[in-house]
Amino acid sequence: MGTFVYTSHPSRVVFGTGVAERLRAEVERLGCSRVLLLSSQSLAAASSRVREALGGLVVDEFEGAAMHTPVEVTERALEVLTEANADGIVAVGGGSTTGLSKALALRTDLPQIILPTTYAGSEVTPVLGETRDGRKVTQSSPAILPETVVYDVDFTLTLPLSVTVTSGVNALAHAVEALYSAEANPVTDQQALDAIARIGRALPRLAADPADREARADLLQAAWLAGTCLATVGMGLHHKLCHTLGGSFDLPHAETHTVVLPHAMAYNAPTVPDVMRRIADALGVPDAPSGVYDLIVSLGGPTSLRDLGMPETGLARAAELATSTPYPNPRELTTEGIAEMLTGAWQGRRPEGPPTTEAKLARLTEQVVASFAQAPDPRVRTLLSDLVRHLHTFVATNDVTDAEWQYAIDFLTRTGQICSLTRQEFVLLSDTLGVSSVVDLLTNSRTPDTTPSAVLGPFYVEGPPEAAHSSDISGGLPGTPLWVDVRVTDTDGSPVKDAVVDVWQSNEDGFYDVQLPDLDGPVLRARLRTDAEGRISFWSILPSDYPIPEDGPVGQMLAAVGRHPYRASHLHFMFDAPGHRKLVTQLFVSGGAYLDSDTVFGVKDELIVDFAPQAGPAPDGRPVDGEWCRLDYTFRLAPQAG
Repeated sequence: MGTFVYTSHPSRVVFGTGVAERLRAEVERLGCSRVLLLSSQSLAAASSRVREALGGLVVDEFEGAAMHTPVEVTERALEVLTEANADGIVAVGGGSTTGLSKALALRTDLPQIILPTTYAGSEVTPVLGETRDGRKVTQSSPAILPETVVYDVDFTLTLPLSVTVTSGVNALAHAVEALYSAEANPVTDQQALDAIARIGRALPRLAADPADREARADLLQAAWLAGTCLATVGMGLHHKLCHTLGGSFDLPHAETHTVVLPHAMAYNAPTVPDVMRRIADALGVPDAPSGVYDLIVSLGGPTSLRDLGMPETGLARAAELATSTPYPNPRELTTEGIAEMLTGAWQGRRPEGPPTTEAKLARLTEQVVASFAQAPDPRVRTLLSDLVRHLHTFVATNDVTDAEWQYAIDFLTRTGQICSLTRQEFVLLSDTLGVSSVVDLLTNSRTPDTTPSAVLGPFYVEGPPEAAHSSDISGGLPGTPLWVDVRVTDTDGSPVKDAVVDVWQSNEDGFYDVQLPDLDGPVLRARLRTDAEGRISFWSILPSDYPIPEDGPVGQMLAAVGRHPYRASHLHFMFDAPGHRKLVTQLFVSGGAYLDSDTVFGVKDELIVDFAPQAGPAPDGRPVDGEWCRLDYTFRLAPQAG
């Protein structure tokens, strides 16, 4: 639990659209009846609306406010105020008008009402920066804090986009420095982060549509929040630099804040990485300093002190002035370090903060991908490059731990160790993850007019025994006799002769022959060849649904996630015919279990067929006791590509 001190500054805030109409009531609430109106010639329309709202309460006006609040301007305004015998001040405008109002209040202790037309935020602070003899001096006093601030969104609608951008970034600077202030506390932290998020979403919207009222309101509220942060906690390097550059080199206030902010953030970033992460999260960018710079560029804002009129010869002096008096800052201030930072800001360079984890990961991924650049086969190069990108993204997105990585390596090792000539655990893994079915679906999409393919499965064995037509491949195993009579054609319906057809299946208990070590030789698998009519026929037994092997890594994976291991009952076929594409497929027993939840996702509606129950004589005259089943089906093969 951290220790902190929080001091709030009493100030009345009136926020909304059209609230300038309440100005007279707010003035009278303060007990005033003769006010001096501070404005500028560029805000004639706004001043007119304020005069109308105040009625006869305005006794005089002063329109000569200047940037950085020069003392000589304040003295001229003070003469006007004194001659008018004003008992209150109403200021409408930006930071310059607000600064003048504060300077007058400090000298007279008169109450102030500020109506901001920009997003400077200084209207809610007890801070005043005045320039005397080319040097800006900042002071704080309760007498400086305006009594009331009236935020009327309507008064910001005509603010030019260029001013909107720089004024908005000025507010952003208040919020940023509040987060790493030595006086930071939970209240201002939340205000600052809220302000940063609002600024980050409002400015791009206003760049697209400067008349967007909701975005204007969002940005104005952010300015209030950021200004409140400025009033509550001390600022650091950024504000010191901007006061130095403005007061000593007469650079424009908001524009200077806009240029300097990303560079000041980059200077402090190594010391406050957590703060920079929170700022980056609020803005939705990977790196805070460069993210702010990129935002400014996207909005057309200034990025170079050189373009603001800063002489290169003045950079060393600015660095000396900025470090001449100690003040709190997260990172130690050195003249050399500040000079280097100012050089980057003068040149308009994009600040490069410490590389983020995301940036390091992206660089690593591209290094690995680049290692495949010389692969002679372009297909191999593409597959490996995409595989690496997807694997790296998966690991990063899921924040895979070292222990999880080690478990995955062990899982794959055990998967390989259990494989043999008669068991393919890797195929089983591919099947249960649906990868085999994805490849299968893509294969089907290339030949839509043919019999759909299906997954190979883990129990295919090369070189099954040859079998004659009408022979029995069951090897005498028990089960319901099954007569299979299938025809093989091309896409035109013409028979395909001399096609090599491999068939294999499970027994009535759901086991393949390779899972039954006591069997003498292969059973329930065979190789046949189609005759001139494209036919093959043979006897077997009705296949059964069955669980995939549960004694290996894949079975353990299914158990861990609560998935059943069962496959719907089916018969495997593989067709290989000259001039035609190879077809690997399965036929599923209609009405069987697990058709809608096959554990390898291999069932297709087109492949669910009737294994029709029969009674009486068999087609080949074989005597059959009791019920038997019959399968009739026509397979259509695609022509060889090319």
